[in-house]
Amino acid sequence: MNDITLYKLDAAFTSLQKFDCLAKPDAFIEVALWHNGDGFDAHLSSCGEQTFKLTWGEFKALKKLVKELDK
Repeated sequence: MNDITLYKLDAAFTSLQKFDCLAKPDAFIEVALWHNGDGFDAHLSSCGEQTFKLTWGEFKALKKLVKELDK
């Protein structure tokens, strides 16, 4: 029989209206860290449901590209 490990996820949640003037009142974002520490899942509920998963390296590359475009 396989061993089963129980653990709690570290997660953060906020309304998107605080950050996006186009967000509906019930729009939110939730980010949960992976148990192994290699990345996170982000769940957005605004215009349809969106979920994406990034390693910390992918997130670093994404931030760099967004920063470059924001110049």
